[in-house]
Amino acid sequence: MFGKLWSYFSHDIGIDLGTVNTLVLVRGKGIVIREPTVVALHKKTRQILAIGTEAKRMLGRTPAAIEAVRPLRDGVISDFDTTEAMLRYFIHKVHESPGKGIWSLPRIPKPRVVVGIPSGVTEVERRAVQDACLSAGARQAYLIEEPMAAAIGSKLPIEDPEGVMVVDIGGGTTEIAVISLGGMVVNRSLRVAGDELDEAVVSYMRSRYGMLIGDRTAEDTKIEIGSAFPIDKLDDAATVVRGRDLASGLPKSIKVGAAEIREALTPVVSQIIASIAEVLEETPPELLTDIVERGIFLTGGGALIRGLDKKIAEETKLPVWISDDPLTTVVRGCGEVLENLDLLSKVRVTGGLR
Repeated sequence: MFGKLWSYFSHDIGIDLGTVNTLVLVRGKGIVIREPTVVALHKKTRQILAIGTEAKRMLGRTPAAIEAVRPLRDGVISDFDTTEAMLRYFIHKVHESPGKGIWSLPRIPKPRVVVGIPSGVTEVERRAVQDACLSAGARQAYLIEEPMAAAIGSKLPIEDPEGVMVVDIGGGTTEIAVISLGGMVVNRSLRVAGDELDEAVVSYMRSRYGMLIGDRTAEDTKIEIGSAFPIDKLDDAATVVRGRDLASGLPKSIKVGAAEIREALTPVVSQIIASIAEVLEETPPELLTDIVERGIFLTGGGALIRGLDKKIAEETKLPVWISDDPLTTVVRGCGEVLENLDLLSKVRVTGGLR
């Protein structure tokens, strides 16, 4: 009886630990948390004041005693203690005891956790993610590479002998992989992704208009009118961007068109497409034939940039498809392997037991 109760209380968890957003999926319940990967803390005491959406609202707005930080950069942990605190918060949020009395057992079993990580991280960086999960309360922490998780979450036939190409454009990294027979034949992890697109908008506004804008303003502008390929309906669109005039130091507002933002994004988009071309050049001919037939599958938040699929298709001469709900493919892939332990044993990078 108690074995069944413990199984009931223990919620196995899949985590997409992203540079910009963290998604948490509970086995049998689906995605329960979608929060920005931001933590607000007191500078001197290092006390955690806010995590997620509330902390993101503080970015660029905090007083001297408080700082809002993003504990991951380019897909890897840059602040271990803050990442551990954030993971502990998320794990406890979905794994808290539902009641008191007989339901309040002296020791609730800790969850198994599957985390998606960039394919290009070092062994030290992998260990940091694993240790952070275990320290945050996981019983076991398994790591799987993001392009593999994205392919599984997109329901692609990864175990077939035919080749599948996935491009996962996240906030910190762009993951490109050719998958066959349950493994990655060729892969590339490019630390150029959504953050660099935002920085490109900031640089453009500085050089073109002599105006300094914040990262959040750049991100909002990118989402509102950003594109990678000319789109008739969008090219007439414009938005007002507000920032600080670098010459006078006073507030400044500029009306910016969609074509200008596309010009700002083009260098970063070109880098991503160049890396896709390099992976295609390294792909064995037999698998390349499969990719010509099946096309390239885009996932991640970057896949939502208007016209990006058309731009990649034009440059590579291959069909390009955007996965359903591309923001959640990695975490859904983590959830799939929680349901299929045989698949987990094939695709996991490493696993840990405490």
